[in-house]
Amino acid sequence: MIIERQEDVTPAVLSELSRAPDARFREIMSAFVRHMHEFAREVRLTEDELRTATGYVVQLGKQTTDTHNEAVLIAGSLGLSSLVCLLNNGDNGQTETDASLLGPFWRMQSPRTENGGSIVRSPTPGPVLFVKAWFKDRAGKPIAGAEVDIWQSSPEGFYENQDPAQADMNLRGKFFTDADGHIAFRSVKPAGYPIPIDGPVGELLRAQGRHNMRPAHLHFLASKDGFKTLISQIYVNDDPYLDSDVQFGVTRHLIGNYVRHDGPAPAADVTGSWYTLEHAFIMEAGESKLPRAPIRGKASGERPALPMLARRP
Repeated sequence: MIIERQEDVTPAVLSELSRAPDARFREIMSAFVRHMHEFAREVRLTEDELRTATGYVVQLGKQTTDTHNEAVLIAGSLGLSSLVCLLNNGDNGQTETDASLLGPFWRMQSPRTENGGSIVRSPTPGPVLFVKAWFKDRAGKPIAGAEVDIWQSSPEGFYENQDPAQADMNLRGKFFTDADGHIAFRSVKPAGYPIPIDGPVGELLRAQGRHNMRPAHLHFLASKDGFKTLISQIYVNDDPYLDSDVQFGVTRHLIGNYVRHDGPAPAADVTGSWYTLEHAFIMEAGESKLPRAPIRGKASGERPALPMLARRP
């Protein structure tokens, strides 16, 4: 199609897309082109602004490595990851759900750990946390034999793959539910942390006057044949960033009850205050399929800085 005027561009592109043999591909790409073109018309996008936007895309690729995924980070910072998650879980967005963001720090092949064991694999300061979790189907029946991955940041704000000072796979573990659909483990209470801001995501946040903090949370990923893989985050209930999470991941249902205790602990070596968390997860029927891991490696060299942005009033 020869372009005569700006209105001709969109139908020309859509006409070529109609040749694609995959129906879902045609649906997604056609809608994307229509909305993208209408966006450009609505804001009267300039050529300089388009060059800036494509520069962001280039930088997303350059900033993504074996130990960091900038593309996942920006999808969360724009609320897209949270929206897609909620659209596809909880009876397709109709009810509350335990599903949440995968995030950019999940690694495969975390070490298998016995029920009740510890995921602390190198010296890690912070109050001890004892976790009990149950996994059930929508009818309330326990799901035995589910594989459950756990991962979290340290109380200093680093996931182990970001932090050369931590042992490989520190604060990560793989568990299997017992006949009651139950797992238990020992860890340290997680802390909130700033997401990296040395790339396009940092530029985006500065332009909006936003902070770069995530509220403290534990990650869970549960899978078993016959059930949709459940990816979840359970947030610490007293974290100051619950209502302004930079990744928009906090829902009311995912705020956990992290209870402080000052008396005798379940383990003799625990002194001072300690915490417990209990949570029952619901897994929906569906396909058991693991996501692609956003990262594969572990950082080396010096521990990175974690700069923090202030939120504009």
